[in-house]
Amino acid sequence: MNLIRYSLALLFMSCLFLNTAAQAERIKDIATIEGVRPNQLVGYGLVVGLLTTGDKTKFTGQTLLSMMGRFGLSLPPGIDPGSKNIAAVALLADLPPFAKAGQAIDVTVSSIGDAKSLKGGTLLMSPLKGADGQVYAMAQGSLMVNGLSASGKDGSNITVNNPSVGRIPNGATVERTISSPFSKGNFLTLNLNTSDFTTANRMAEAINNFLGADTAKPIDGTSVTVRSPLDVGQKVSFVSIVENIVVAPDDAPARIIINARTGTVVINGKVRVQPAAVSHGNLTVAISEKDQVSQPGALSNGTTATTNNSSIKVSEEKNRMFVFNPGVSLDEIVQAVNNVGASPSDLVAILEALKAAGALRAELMVI
Repeated sequence: MNLIRYSLALLFMSCLFLNTAAQAERIKDIATIEGVRPNQLVGYGLVVGLLTTGDKTKFTGQTLLSMMGRFGLSLPPGIDPGSKNIAAVALLADLPPFAKAGQAIDVTVSSIGDAKSLKGGTLLMSPLKGADGQVYAMAQGSLMVNGLSASGKDGSNITVNNPSVGRIPNGATVERTISSPFSKGNFLTLNLNTSDFTTANRMAEAINNFLGADTAKPIDGTSVTVRSPLDVGQKVSFVSIVENIVVAPDDAPARIIINARTGTVVINGKVRVQPAAVSHGNLTVAISEKDQVSQPGALSNGTTATTNNSSIKVSEEKNRMFVFNPGVSLDEIVQAVNNVGASPSDLVAILEALKAAGALRAELMVI
């Protein structure tokens, strides 16, 4: 009997643990470390080797002349290269945190002019600069373009995806390292991806329960400071432990999101409705115009006349009234609206009316 009770107790504790673990998340999934972030890089360059699909803009020719001048080549004044095999492009890349000189990063290449396609092109060596104007990487390589564009002599054309944008995997080499505040000081700041006071407090409590009291302290609804070792090697091991601590984030506030362009309505599970009665019907007015021709008699002196005949028809759907009981849930809201056959636009109108009446316990957001 004792063995059975012990087994049942273990089973109960296992179910409780699985239920808690299913709702909890690691700190690394809900928060980031302040200062540990990527940096955006931008550049300008030339793509060559195109099969007559390049652009015809003047600055592309000027860029080519400038590049030829750096190699000791020059053309007579006033001559425009006018090649259709080159294109001016903008370069975009993200420099990951802790990236070191010599590492490779991906580059996105986008046409600036009127180039039809970058397929088959090669990017010439181009610098990538940060917000401070310093060069942090050099890009060069063959483009991978998923788009396709073709046209016929009769003017017909077809375009698949976007052939004016390409990518160069590992197409840039890091030339300069950006210093990070991670190795400085004996404190780290964890920033939640979604601000929430309850979640921030729970994260601090979870860290203190695992590593000891006064290790973590919540600052506001987004940030939690954590005491860390001064030694960089120990700090890396410390962060590895902290980011794998499990926290149960608090539920999101009651919120309804409405996309005015597509009619999409998203309602989370915390939405509640106070007692309310709703009646929603559609009134349709149809107006039709019909011209009538009046012909005079054979022996009369009258003339042919045209008169307008208007017909107006009004119809109204007889939708039933439905009642929301106190504190109804999301399922009951959806079922009640579906029972009267309301469309997404009708649902939006009902929700706005409930909000105006003070019966909707949720934030109504229109995007």
